[in-house]
Parts: sequence; C-alpha cells; structure tokens
Amino acid sequence: MGDCDATASFMSDLIRAIFKLVWSRRTDRGGPVDEAVDIEPAAETSRRNRSTSANASALQVSCELLRMFVAEAVQRCAVIAEAEGATTIEPTHLERVLPQLLLDF
Repeated sequence: MGDCDATASFMSDLIRAIFKLVWSRRTDRGGPVDEAVDIEPAAETSRRNRSTSANASALQVSCELLRMFVAEAVQRCAVIAEAEGATTIEPTHLERVLPQLLLDF
C-alpha cells in the first residue's frame, strides 16, 4: 500500500467533459437546466440548443474536491483491507466505506 502523489489531480478537460455529458443528458430528459450559458441566446433559440460552460475556477475546485474524495476513499479502503490481512483493495472494501465517506463529504 504505497503512498499516493498528493499533487496528482484530475484533468480539468476530463471534468469539463463529464459536466457537459451530464448537462446534455439533463437537457435531453427535459429536466431543470441551471448551468451558465456561454452567450446570450437569441429569443428564438430553445434551451436545448444553448451551449454550456464551466468557470475555470469552478473546474479547478471540482478537480481538487474529486482528488481529495478519491484519496480519502483509497485510504479508508486500505485501512479495512489491512485489518483483514489483505494485500489488495477489493470492491467490497469500497462498498463498506462509501456510505460513511459520502456522509463525511
């Protein structure tokens, strides 16, 4: 169970792509759309055709939050695995720590 690189983080382009995927799915389902809009659309433009964007600072904060969440999840899973005498982290370890981890974040 090695140390993880504390400076490694998610790439902002990846997080932006994930956000856009979620936004497009929400728009396709007709759900509420409350994200920022790149440009002021013309009056005849529907909500479905509007482009979305994320502030660069918001993406950076989102990347850091995800990094911290994953690092904490791995650390908690490692503690469980070590207590069981396992040398690898299994999905069951994550299943056991995830409820409390979500409550803590």
